[in-house]
Amino acid sequence: MSQSIDLINVDTLAQELATIQQTGSKRIALLGSRHVPITHQTLIEMMTYALVLSGNRIITSGATGTNSAAIKGAMRADPNLLTVILPQSLERQPHESRQQLEQVMHLVENPSNDHMSLAEASYLCNKEIVSRCQQLICFAFHDSRTLLQTCGDAEEQRKVVTLFYFD
Repeated sequence: MSQSIDLINVDTLAQELATIQQTGSKRIALLGSRHVPITHQTLIEMMTYALVLSGNRIITSGATGTNSAAIKGAMRADPNLLTVILPQSLERQPHESRQQLEQVMHLVENPSNDHMSLAEASYLCNKEIVSRCQQLICFAFHDSRTLLQTCGDAEEQRKVVTLFYFD
């Protein structure tokens, strides 16, 4: 039994090492909390800007805070390398997000989730985002259940997960 566990860990480590060492562009999902101080948002924006300038594709959602900062950074570097997947329709997004989202070239709406709570729709949206990426970078609090569950799902799919905690 322990041999199979060791093989899974070696396989996981090998896949993570290959992803980290990959020199070409990657599909990187960037997700995080809405409740982020402006200084943190600026750092997320700069990191995303650098990732896109390096040729990486960014996939995120449309919420305020972390995701908005990622959108700003990607749009400044190369709007064509950004995909935003919304948990619901554009009309269901907060007013302060809509103006930014209307500028995104690759915007995916999910109006079929409009009847769901935002938490349920966000979880499904995050699953879709993770399915499209090679690596997940997540900014969360220790009580961010939906985001932590998304990180767990990504790890189960053997994606490289980098999780930053705000608290």
